[in-house]
Amino acid sequence: MATKEKVQKAPEPTNGAEERNPLLEAARKVLLAGIGAVALAQEEIEDFVNRLVERGEIAEKDGRKLLREVVDRRKKDAEKAEDEISKRVEEVLDRMNVPTKADIEALGEKIAHLSKKVDEFKKSQG
Repeated sequence: MATKEKVQKAPEPTNGAEERNPLLEAARKVLLAGIGAVALAQEEIEDFVNRLVERGEIAEKDGRKLLREVVDRRKKDAEKAEDEISKRVEEVLDRMNVPTKADIEALGEKIAHLSKKVDEFKKSQG
């Protein structure tokens, strides 16, 4: 009737000596728990709908339609949650004055420009 989605576990860092940010680690654990709960809920919904179809309480066509609606709704809700989480993480990082990727890239460009000027200056002095 419906195929079950497989949830892949996020890869663990290979270097055990890496120091982890406690806030990031806590957020990671919460997100992984949420993903697991969603996968479990999906399986339970599929099982419930399959039982209704088997008992003849709803037609198979209606069961497939119901599962599609649930999956679509879950995807929309997941997208909303992802957007909200991203927004909140950005707010926290901003409050902590953590530079953005764009900030770091801009600094890299400035360093490259200054290095070029230093090299030119050295050539003119030598």
